[in-house]
Amino acid sequence: MEPGPLSGVRVVEVATHVFVPMSGAVLAEWGAEVVKIEHPGTGDPYRGLVTAGLHKTHHGVDVQFQAANRGKRSVGLDLKRPQGRSLLGRLLVTADVFLTNLRPAGRQRLSVDVADVRADNPALVYVLGSAFGPDGPDAGRGGYDAGAYWARSGMQQLHHGGDGGWPSPPRTAFGDVVGGLTMAGAVSAALYRRATTGVPSVIDSSLLAAGMWQVQMDLVNASIDKASPSWPPPDRYQAWNPLMLPYRTADDRFIVLQMLAPDRHWPDLCALLGKPEMAWDSRFADIDARRRNARACIEWLDEVFAGRDFAQWRRALAGFPGEWAPSLRPHEVGEDEQVRANAYLAEADLGGGRAVPMVPVPARFDGIRATPARAPEHGEHTESVLLGLGLTWEELAALKQCGAIL
Repeated sequence: MEPGPLSGVRVVEVATHVFVPMSGAVLAEWGAEVVKIEHPGTGDPYRGLVTAGLHKTHHGVDVQFQAANRGKRSVGLDLKRPQGRSLLGRLLVTADVFLTNLRPAGRQRLSVDVADVRADNPALVYVLGSAFGPDGPDAGRGGYDAGAYWARSGMQQLHHGGDGGWPSPPRTAFGDVVGGLTMAGAVSAALYRRATTGVPSVIDSSLLAAGMWQVQMDLVNASIDKASPSWPPPDRYQAWNPLMLPYRTADDRFIVLQMLAPDRHWPDLCALLGKPEMAWDSRFADIDARRRNARACIEWLDEVFAGRDFAQWRRALAGFPGEWAPSLRPHEVGEDEQVRANAYLAEADLGGGRAVPMVPVPARFDGIRATPARAPEHGEHTESVLLGLGLTWEELAALKQCGAIL
């Protein structure tokens, strides 16, 4: 396997659940060695959600834990014990990046705040992930993506029908995966800064900030208008461009048209739809005419798309140069020809002929397809990592005896 772009970088992660660990997973897939510190007794609490029935297992492994901890090494250290914190300090001396999502009180209690970590290694890039950011009245509060990313950013209301019903929850780890990818990008920038200037950064990232980034166009417009978007959403039949809408097929599926330059494609689309003469219908001849006659145009397209099923339309539109997409159900995505051609759903080898599907990080370097690696077992690499720091087997045995390591 070719070394990744971050090969040679060592990351130490003291974090739980998904947001910050997902950042570590991205860095690991990009070639960094990511050492995940877990409590010897409990490990990352995210491991326990599978026993509560909240996570799916496949070939005996927790699918969601695998995604957020791919390619890492797990070391069981009790940071509350002086011996455990001392071992963390020895590990930090060898590291480039420190990741944590501990809240202020937790960082102080375990002596892993910026000053503590920089005392171990002044050159470390220190990365803190939080729910709501480092300043303000909620800086010390905990939170998950359903609250900080989805609800507080305004995103939930933007996806709410405004019909008086309950607002919907986000999909699993919806904000965590975006926030983690954002944080990994920031770490890469900080490593470049350190390499070129010698200055190590302190990075702060939050779920609230990531959520606001995601819906920034709506937030900026709402800030200017001093009002949120009105509900219900605009009438579909008043669309400014009928070629920017979904259309229902005969078997109750959807084809999504996405043509921002519709006049270029309108004649070819009409021909493909079996009605070339409609390209010159005065009601629909150009974008202005289609806007004035949106209802008539959309109703005609509704009728045409309703005449064939989803698979037929996918075949018919395959060579069409205009922008469109099939609206896929999640279980169909892995079998999609384009997804398979690009290996956008890959297999992480679990050993023993077993594998778990995983979505690689959405960036490819030098044309090389990413190959996600499995997540570690709890404390799987404790001995190998500590032996690499120069400890002896006798020292490891004594540390295990006192409960400082797993």
